Amino acid sequence: MKLSKEFFMGYGMGEAAAGYLSQAVMFLLVVLLCVLANFVTKKIVLRLIAHVIKKNKLQWADIFQEHKVFHKFSHLVPAIIIYYSAPSFPAYQIWIEKFVIFYIIGVIISALNAFLNAVNDIYQSFEVSKSRPLKGVIQVIKIMIFIVGGISLVSILIERSPLLLLSGLGALSAVLMLIFKDSILGFVAGVQLSANDMVRVGDWVEMPKYNGDGEIVDISLTTVKVKNFDNTVTMIPSYAFISDSFKNWRGMQDSGGRRIKRSIYIDITSIRFCSPEMLERFKKIHFLTAYIENKEMEIAVYNARNKIDQAARVNGRSLTNIGTFRIYIQNYLQDHPLIHKGMSIMVRQLAPDENGLPLEIYCFTNDIRWGAYEAIQADVFDHLFAVAPEFELRIFQNPSGFDMRSVLMHNEDDVAQSTLSTLEIATPYEESTD
Repeated sequence: MKLSKEFFMGYGMGEAAAGYLSQAVMFLLVVLLCVLANFVTKKIVLRLIAHVIKKNKLQWADIFQEHKVFHKFSHLVPAIIIYYSAPSFPAYQIWIEKFVIFYIIGVIISALNAFLNAVNDIYQSFEVSKSRPLKGVIQVIKIMIFIVGGISLVSILIERSPLLLLSGLGALSAVLMLIFKDSILGFVAGVQLSANDMVRVGDWVEMPKYNGDGEIVDISLTTVKVKNFDNTVTMIPSYAFISDSFKNWRGMQDSGGRRIKRSIYIDITSIRFCSPEMLERFKKIHFLTAYIENKEMEIAVYNARNKIDQAARVNGRSLTNIGTFRIYIQNYLQDHPLIHKGMSIMVRQLAPDENGLPLEIYCFTNDIRWGAYEAIQADVFDHLFAVAPEFELRIFQNPSGFDMRSVLMHNEDDVAQSTLSTLEIATPYEESTD
């Protein structure tokens, strides 16, 4: 710097003019050096890195490049050149160094943010990310980076030690806990959810309190994003999965079977013992042939051994239409190709109520897709509703308007017939005369 000033003074320039001119020349040299360094870094070094990544097909490095991690770090090169050239401008050295440090901290914060985003994307490419999401932890690290960076920037502006600001934060801990309450609760909940493997990305969850019924698409520090089946999105606080109850259908999805649990209500007045004619008709049903024959032999042996008087049907043992229908449903489900044979298949009676006798079907489909599951369930009950009259059983339902009209029309026909009969009786018999 001094030589540069003396160089210009050697040409007869005044000391002040030579000083200003030397400062301008040095400024231009620094600018040119920064432009050159930026050009070399971005046009040569970064392109060389991109070429190596593309040639070696490094997926993780490609993700870093997508998030411009290398590009953001490249901004440090001109800043470092300016920082070390600051002594060339003694009048402005302190301000230049302060500005450069301020700029470097901002660049580092931005680069680390991009770096963490890239790390999260790389981690999500692994299957373990669904059961152990890392996004909440990364968000906590980001918050810490931003807090430390912010404190450093403020300390530079006020020219105080960062430790002094950190000590002052202790007095504001209550305020900070209030501000970051959701983040703290979300972080703790995220650790518990991950440690206990309670939810994963891709799980189907139901949470009626928050109107959530769909698939988890994202788990972050403070919220869990659920895409409902009506294509709406519900944002549920992470800590709600710890404090409130919810249903996770992952077990059903992993098992490969989806449960059917539905009842058919039988009119109790249609339940009766099977007559010989009914039994002969039931023997022609493939699912009942062997059952009827074995039961008839078993009952005959029992009644004979115990000397049962079969003059009354209530004596001894007899088959009923409801019991035979229950066995038919059981065998029908056992033979159904879309019912899971490795899981429970059961047909049971529940306690009768004002709607009749509930006959509950409990089984699992071997296709867990929603549409397929509903179709299988509908096909099963379509068949059972249609076949019930073959067993002389009536399906219970409350009277409808059609039933009421049928009764009224029947009564009107009876009244009309009765009136006609009365008129015929009341009309005097007239003899014909010649």
